[in-house]
Amino acid sequence: MTTSSTSGAISKKDYIFGITVIGVFFFLFGFVTWLNGILIPFLRTACELTDFEAYFVTFAFYISYLIMALPSASLLKKTGFKNGMSIGLWIMAVGALIFIPAAMTRTFSLFLLGLFVEGTGMALLQTASNPYITILGPPESAAKRMSIMGIANKFAGAIAPIILSHFILKDSAVLEAKLAEVTDSAVRTGILDELAGRVIMPYIVMTVVLVLLGLLLRLAHLPEVDTDKEDPNVGDANSQKTSVWQFPHLILGMIALFFYVGVEVIAGDSIIRYGQSLGIAMDSAKYYTSLTLLGMILGYISGIAFIPRLFSQVTALKFSAIFGVIFSLGAIFTPAELKFTMPFIDIMTFQSITMELPVTVLFVAFLGLANALVWPAMWPLTLAGLGRFTKTASALLVMAIAGGALLPLVYGKLAVNFSTQSAYWICVPSYLIIAYYAFIGHNAGRK
Repeated sequence: MTTSSTSGAISKKDYIFGITVIGVFFFLFGFVTWLNGILIPFLRTACELTDFEAYFVTFAFYISYLIMALPSASLLKKTGFKNGMSIGLWIMAVGALIFIPAAMTRTFSLFLLGLFVEGTGMALLQTASNPYITILGPPESAAKRMSIMGIANKFAGAIAPIILSHFILKDSAVLEAKLAEVTDSAVRTGILDELAGRVIMPYIVMTVVLVLLGLLLRLAHLPEVDTDKEDPNVGDANSQKTSVWQFPHLILGMIALFFYVGVEVIAGDSIIRYGQSLGIAMDSAKYYTSLTLLGMILGYISGIAFIPRLFSQVTALKFSAIFGVIFSLGAIFTPAELKFTMPFIDIMTFQSITMELPVTVLFVAFLGLANALVWPAMWPLTLAGLGRFTKTASALLVMAIAGGALLPLVYGKLAVNFSTQSAYWICVPSYLIIAYYAFIGHNAGRK
């Protein structure tokens, strides 16, 4: 069996191995990315920040995509996919290492630097891995392959906050009570220093894992695909094109992707702090990011099962945008006092816990379900027909991930000025922009 791609036939063995390796990377992306949901409330306490200042965690991490995506594309042209991915892993290791002096000195700017460097490595990995998995097989099933990658990504994201919170947020309620009672500044500083120091060991482990993965990748045989080699039909259509900016559907896709990543990050990274603001104890709130990502996993499973057998990538995108608007309005208008409890398994202790969950928070978690198929559907739609422009276009799409830097800051400012609940209004126009791309924009400039 062979699988067609822009580079020609790829054997079944290479195809499976390639998907497996990229699946490991997407797991890694999810693990590192969704730690931010825990880092926001953690650093808010440890570094004594406001809600707005705490959301600079997402800003520092995601703004690196805007700054480093085009340099990443240039580097990949010189190194190829495999070597570029190794370098990306090692850059991420440097970022994780910076967390150690940051924690020892409790310096928020150093934490932000570590997050920026981690994001730089991720930008390189994303610039390589997203187009790689998109073109490794048939284009009509690209969303299905991206959904498989999404499950790996969001499964890691679901367990990452629980694992990190086990180490850095244990007895958090006791610590918060102590901090509220302490009047001596030296004692308060000692408590906060001890709290900040809890991230040192987890990030040492992360550094070692990233370095080893980079070394293993250099030794692995990863099938290469040639994104610069044109399909004959695509080549004829693009013969008069001289710039990536001559593809309107790509430009509109960048804009839609910018707003999508923004709302995805808001849904995953604000939900814990949102629960806290409603009076929910951290013992329950620390699981909320995992609920959002479990919703995404369910969405990805539906993508694998039904795309393209029952509905197309475009249809999936349309319904995702519509559900995003509905769930956002549900989060905004549901009374905060409306709550229920549900059982949940802590994967670190394997104990069943009872989690308190406001319905408005549940609607934020449902945004994970609405978000799931947006990324898998948009990448193949935006990269369709780009041929030799694919690598540059991929870098531009990775730059759009900067939406995860800017929109959460807007959410944080709205939360300070109004309320954490009304701040979710930022999501409504964002999903409407995605809807425009799904219904109209993806066909712009295409015959």
